[in-house]
Amino acid sequence: MIDLLGASLGFVIMLGLMFIGLHVGIAMLATGILGALVYFGPPILLSFGTNLWAVMNDFLLTTIPLFVLLGEILLRAGITKNMYASLSDWLSRLPGGLLHTNIGACAMFSAVSGSSVATAATIGTVALDEFKRRDYHEPLVLGSIAAGATLGILIPPSVNLIIYGALTSTSIGKLFAAGILPGLLLTVIFMLIIAVAVLIRPSLAERVTEVAPMAERLSRLRHLLPPLAIFVIVMGAIYGGWATPTEAAALGVVLAFGLARANGALSFEMLHAAFIATIKTSAMLFFIIAAAFFLNFIVGVLGVPQAMSRAITDLGLGPTEMILVLVLFYLVMGCFLETLSMMVGTIPIVMPIILHLGIDPVWFGIFLVIMMELALITPPVGMNLYVVQGVRGRGELADVYRGILPFVGAMLLMIGLIIIWPGIVTYLPELLY
Repeated sequence: MIDLLGASLGFVIMLGLMFIGLHVGIAMLATGILGALVYFGPPILLSFGTNLWAVMNDFLLTTIPLFVLLGEILLRAGITKNMYASLSDWLSRLPGGLLHTNIGACAMFSAVSGSSVATAATIGTVALDEFKRRDYHEPLVLGSIAAGATLGILIPPSVNLIIYGALTSTSIGKLFAAGILPGLLLTVIFMLIIAVAVLIRPSLAERVTEVAPMAERLSRLRHLLPPLAIFVIVMGAIYGGWATPTEAAALGVVLAFGLARANGALSFEMLHAAFIATIKTSAMLFFIIAAAFFLNFIVGVLGVPQAMSRAITDLGLGPTEMILVLVLFYLVMGCFLETLSMMVGTIPIVMPIILHLGIDPVWFGIFLVIMMELALITPPVGMNLYVVQGVRGRGELADVYRGILPFVGAMLLMIGLIIIWPGIVTYLPELLY
């Protein structure tokens, strides 16, 4: 029992360090070192080097900087602007007009970026200039970009899914396959919410009466081919069995170089900016992963997973009840913690319970990522809200808060759907593996 009490105290200390603004990696590492010193003494710290080598020697982690670099190159190659214009040709006639283009562009860019923040910044930069010249309800515009960008961590390739897979020893290929249908379904739900809102209140969006000629629209479809081609080739290489996720990511980077060259954007200046951004992002992620693995090691040695499994068994909670408890748990935490901090920090505690209750770790990975999506647009710490407001550069943040409310409801609906019909998540992994 003392192990469980000690772990609970350590968890509270770790969250407290995060709440006061300490970096998540430092908070987890400090908690792990404190637990090691209290229970085992200084000698166990000598094992940190061995643990660090075992973690960083995982070939799978090479995937992270490759996918980050892929998104950075496409971001700086100017491909997104053309993609947005092409999508608007076909989606602007729907009730809601260009609001649907925001969602569609976010979904498509998510299929190559792997990051919600990058998607929010990129689509926000392209879209908000267009909306300045049009008559749309601004909070709904901002909300559609902030919410649509959350698809960046659900639609594969997703850096968050890679980290989850590495921390829980879950197949990355299965996680990527599991994210496809929920990602597409959530995209459709976002669009349905926009359409219903505009049909009820037509003043929310400008009615599009003029569209480009069919020949011109068909011609501009070529701008959708670059991100679509990368997605098909990268995912096809993984599921076709002739490339690992790491090799497929490297192939995607090579394709991104070619597309940047074809777009006339390949230069030393562009590559320097892309490489620097990739190094910064990857270093931050690897530090968090190393700290999380060391914390997991200490938690495992203390026997906390077994103690928590016994405690849950004594409570008599079934899988569905536990998931509903976790929904409330992550909703509250998402209001105060950054998403990666929350995900990595809670996996050592939550995962043993999930496995004990017989919940599919692939299904739980998608559930967890959707809860992280919610946290990205939940005030006061939702990162996407501040990214969109930063790109906007004026007005009150409250506008963004109002705009995301219907999309928060959409994500909660999505959680309910995958609980009632888990096949939405598990169908493709079972089909492909």
